Amino acid sequence: MPRQLGELEDAVMTRVWQWNRPVTVREVLEDLQQERSIAYTTVMTVMDNLHQKGWVRREVDGRAYRYTAVSTRAAYSAALMNEAWSQSDNPASALVAFFGMMSSEQREALSDAIRIVGYNVPETPAPTPEGGGDRTAGEGGAGTAGEGR
Repeated sequence: MPRQLGELEDAVMTRVWQWNRPVTVREVLEDLQQERSIAYTTVMTVMDNLHQKGWVRREVDGRAYRYTAVSTRAAYSAALMNEAWSQSDNPASALVAFFGMMSSEQREALSDAIRIVGYNVPETPAPTPEGGGDRTAGEGGAGTAGEGR
């Protein structure tokens, strides 16, 4: 189970994930330097640590390495959420609290995700008239009047 990335690890991985291609230490360094003062050796150490931890793979390219993410940011986020949820003493309450914190955009994304994975969320059936009403083949059944008696 992955542990949460540190601040600099996350800054490096964010670039690797966003660029979605093999990257060099120099490329990451130049982008990071737009936000902060940082040394080449610091970025090189962080990327080596990420390689040792299994977050990135690397291939030799001349005298440098090119680093590629092993998994997606979405998979990383999902693993962190699963880890947090699985450690709860009351998973149902944790989910209710989590859902309560969601914005409308996040709730919509959750709804989309449920549709994508194919879970059928049961809908509340509409009330029927006494006696079950008339049902035809196009309205939920092809039964005969004497069926089930």
